[in-house]
Amino acid sequence: MAMMEITVVPLGTASPSLSDYVAEAIRLLEQAGVEYRLCPMGTTIVGEVDDLLQLARRMHEQPFLQGALRVATTIKIDDRRDKPLTMEGKIRAVRDKLHQ
Repeated sequence: MAMMEITVVPLGTASPSLSDYVAEAIRLLEQAGVEYRLCPMGTTIVGEVDDLLQLARRMHEQPFLQGALRVATTIKIDDRRDKPLTMEGKIRAVRDKLHQ
């Protein structure tokens, strides 16, 4: 499994608020049935790389369907193949090191 952090920023919207756009992107993830975590500045999703890239494409397109005139999307992928990768595992590894 891989992990993707994605931030989709609609530009050219009628309001500075983006929560309606974020909600629609999260609906896509819920419909896809993937593990995700909504964060204040982006969303982390766990899955196979091909699936993550397809989801990224759908999330990038969603604001256009809602009327945005421009969309800037940033994607980071962590694809570790020597052992299982989980969101909690990554956080726990750092916290363990902080408390050593």
